[in-house]
Amino acid sequence: MTAPPATALSRALRAFFSDYLPRLQGLSPHTLHSYRDGLTLLLRFMASQRRLSVAQLDLVHIEAEEVIAFLDHLEQQRHNSIATRNVRLAALHAFFRYVAVNDPEQLSRSQRILCIPFKRAGQRPIEYLEYAEIAAVLTGIDRSTQQGRRDYALLATMFNSGARVQELLDIRACDLQLTKPFQVRLVGKGRKERLCPLWPQTAALLRDLCTEIQLDPRAPVPVFRNQRGQPLTRFGVRYILAKHVDRMRPTVPTLKDKRLHPHSVRHSTAVHLLKSGVDLSTIGQWLGHRSVNTTNRYATVDLDMKRQALADADPPAEAPSAPNWRKDQAILEWLEAL
Repeated sequence: MTAPPATALSRALRAFFSDYLPRLQGLSPHTLHSYRDGLTLLLRFMASQRRLSVAQLDLVHIEAEEVIAFLDHLEQQRHNSIATRNVRLAALHAFFRYVAVNDPEQLSRSQRILCIPFKRAGQRPIEYLEYAEIAAVLTGIDRSTQQGRRDYALLATMFNSGARVQELLDIRACDLQLTKPFQVRLVGKGRKERLCPLWPQTAALLRDLCTEIQLDPRAPVPVFRNQRGQPLTRFGVRYILAKHVDRMRPTVPTLKDKRLHPHSVRHSTAVHLLKSGVDLSTIGQWLGHRSVNTTNRYATVDLDMKRQALADADPPAEAPSAPNWRKDQAILEWLEAL
């Protein structure tokens, strides 16, 4: 039985993912996976709407109206956030920019899809842990077990470095410098590398962890692993944080209503540095921010700093008494005093 002929859509997808993104643009595997997930969801939605198999779909089946319906489906049926919707749309924009250049017959269709705008979303307040809350969570970890010692080292490293979850998971033994000056090499977005200093206490924890699980400090192997010896996943880190935070909620009242996730620890690092007097530019370099606008958000999140700023500010002076408007000279003197 002969295979059905390849469609323009299948040829474009193959070239987009196997050549254009990795070879010409040099995008990371994480970005490729994000684009893949967005296009996979679109193809499944289109196949369902058109009552075709995915293999039967072609570029002529994908119009801007269907893409908008797909984005609505993500929000209404899959209950995705607006941020997730925009991530999926970014993947579609990237693909149809490629199609527009490489298949002129699809230029008009691609332009209509590229005109679909990103959706504005209200920005939630940044959730973060105060230093005392971080200390309480770490204190509550049972370090008599190997798993507890790993969790303690993982959360302490997260707070020390302010690393993104994937940056943390990508740390290899050879990325650690556990002799003075203590530091770790992190690989961030766009494969940008940065060195982050480590506190001596964090370096000691990582040194003990590597010794316990018998890691060669020169080996390019992941530091943080699960009980089966496999690299931890993003879901594993989320579970570890939630487990230890939930354990402390009854005894730390301020944790009760906080919606925390691994990125909250990164926010906590930024706020702690800011409270300690570190300038925003240095914090941005520490966290690997591309834009200073991203770092500037932390200047407005901490209530204690806002209260202190209010206390330091001079109260407004009493308003001057109104002039006697019936006297010309009084009016002129008042105007000159403005």
